[in-house]
Amino acid sequence: MKFSLLFAAAPMALAVSMPAAAETSAEADDRILVTGSPLEREVQDALVGVSILDGEELERNLAASIGETLRREPGISTTSFGAGASRPIIRGLGGDRVRVLDNGIGSIDASASSPDHAVPVEPAQAQRIEIVRGASVLRYGSSGAGGVVNVLDGRIPLTVPEDNIDLALRAGASTVDEGRDLAGALTMGIGKLGDFDVVAHIDGTVREANDYDIPGFAESAAFRALEEAEEEEHDGDDDHDHEEEEVRDTLENSFSDTRSGAAGLSFIGSKSFLGFSFKTTESTYGLPGGHEHEEEEEGEEHGDEEEHGEEEEEGVFIDLTQHRYDLKGGIELDSGFIEALNLSAGYADYKHTEFESPTEAGTVFRNEGWEARLEAVQRTQGAWRGATGSHVREREFSAVGAERFVDPTDTTQWALYTFQEWSKDALTLEGALRYENTEHKNTDLGVTRDFDAFSASAGAAYDVSDAIKVGGTVFRTERAPITEELFSNGPHIATGQFEIGDPDLDKEIATGIEGIFRLQGERGSLVFTAFYTDYQDYIFDALTGEEEDGLPVFQFGSADAEFAGFEVEGAFDIAEVAGFSVSTDGVVDFVDASIDLDGNDNLPRIPPLGATVGVNADSEMFGSRLEVEYAGEQDEVANFELPTDSYTLLNAYLSWYPMGRDGNLSLNLQGLNLTDEEARVHTSFLKDEIPLPGRNVRFSVRLTY
Repeated sequence: MKFSLLFAAAPMALAVSMPAAAETSAEADDRILVTGSPLEREVQDALVGVSILDGEELERNLAASIGETLRREPGISTTSFGAGASRPIIRGLGGDRVRVLDNGIGSIDASASSPDHAVPVEPAQAQRIEIVRGASVLRYGSSGAGGVVNVLDGRIPLTVPEDNIDLALRAGASTVDEGRDLAGALTMGIGKLGDFDVVAHIDGTVREANDYDIPGFAESAAFRALEEAEEEEHDGDDDHDHEEEEVRDTLENSFSDTRSGAAGLSFIGSKSFLGFSFKTTESTYGLPGGHEHEEEEEGEEHGDEEEHGEEEEEGVFIDLTQHRYDLKGGIELDSGFIEALNLSAGYADYKHTEFESPTEAGTVFRNEGWEARLEAVQRTQGAWRGATGSHVREREFSAVGAERFVDPTDTTQWALYTFQEWSKDALTLEGALRYENTEHKNTDLGVTRDFDAFSASAGAAYDVSDAIKVGGTVFRTERAPITEELFSNGPHIATGQFEIGDPDLDKEIATGIEGIFRLQGERGSLVFTAFYTDYQDYIFDALTGEEEDGLPVFQFGSADAEFAGFEVEGAFDIAEVAGFSVSTDGVVDFVDASIDLDGNDNLPRIPPLGATVGVNADSEMFGSRLEVEYAGEQDEVANFELPTDSYTLLNAYLSWYPMGRDGNLSLNLQGLNLTDEEARVHTSFLKDEIPLPGRNVRFSVRLTY
């Protein structure tokens, strides 16, 4: 069985990575994780795989999209749909199974419904990004069945800034796409209102990038060979030379243009807090890959091929707008069973238009929704603490146009949950329960589906010594099918599919276990995580062998499936050399997935073995890093899915701190993919048509006050 090979390989990965991981041991202990459980805890106490990006690491990995920013984190891959749209995939799971949060509340967009839909979250404004991997994240509901990514940007200030002001400015440029970006944020105390400190925030980001350069052909060698074989089958009907038409050196229609701005206001008291914010995001980006959006009016002549070709050359692009309002509040109580009440809520009006050409608007997607969570934190009773909450989400989703592959649907979801923890001496026990009701109303068909979902998890951790902690979690979670899985019925050009949903789908049930080993020493750290999840009625779309509107038909259905894998991350301080601290760090991750079907049991777009290893040399004035990023070959593919070659990228980073690391100025120079290697992300629908960018030199300057 493949899983036995997987776990046999895990100890070898552990041995290889012993001197490795995501950050130095001095930094790994003292950071508080706010995502996952309402009971805040230090990162080292988490019972599941977690990662935090902030400070220099966040600056180093910063990219235009949230998916690309997180690509090197353990267990993370991306949808990689060009420069404008890239959503994270966690342990081989994506779409609705991964929740992207904006300050703890969902992104309220259309990104989970299709990989060509961007997430309107701005990485350049992030103060930190928290990733919780695994299915036991019950706080955020069944839409986080694979894990959660939480982007925290501070637009609702939670504390009064030191010296009453925080200012951050960043400017950057890149060579691979002639890109340029500018971001700024200001948080300032503006006075008193009674017993409350009043703190205001404002930020803005502008980013522009042209089509990016690629090493060689846009289409993979395997894809080109397949096209040539198909041409030969047609007995040379086409007189043109296919090679002359191949896109190479620059990926056409991969431009992006994004602007965002936000303002917030907080009233901060000694035992209570209330804050508001408004954010607006506008983004225009191309959809590379050569997909033809086939929209022909009834009665339109089919013979005007020249005019159609001119429109196609313009390229399909998306124009996206989101207006969002958020509220946070909290109060501490002096006595009683409840110690504090916390409220988070958000409302957003999202819209994007898919343009067939600069003058021809195509399908319009809209998503208007709101989400709120109210939590009561219990007063600690000896070794026992806990929190209980309620969670409500509403969504009105619609698509209007020739490529409306989903009918307008209203979704309402409400839930109750509780987290309880008992900790004494070296032993910690925790448990969580969640009940969730989801209702989908298809307004066109007049169909309503209602689901009750019950989820539970239990975990334990034990401090073997001051340096070693072991832990584990068992869970059973239920996920209701989403709108697209139930009611899809139309062409989905971005992914090259004609999608048909199944309105009779039942709940998806995941039962699994996750174990974690943490080693923390004076000179290094090591974290090893292994997981296994058994799915009952795993929902997926399968190729039927039929065609509709010139596209292959994919039918949503369900079958039993299994996911298993591991992640290893570590860091080791090597030596002090000529005033520089030399260290190494690295990450290795792997996931294997299979589905119980006759014939091929491989699931599509499952990431291969991945590894990132770096060597750092840091001083008071300089920081440097040489990094190798590796993705293995993926040849365990689903039907009609092409294998993906392995790749190795060489990256280098250099930072200069003119006033020292505690100063307020840094200049950063990065060289990415220095060998200009062709790299394709297997988890992308368009991996055979969209490679990663070629050699890129990025420069940025950051000023803080």
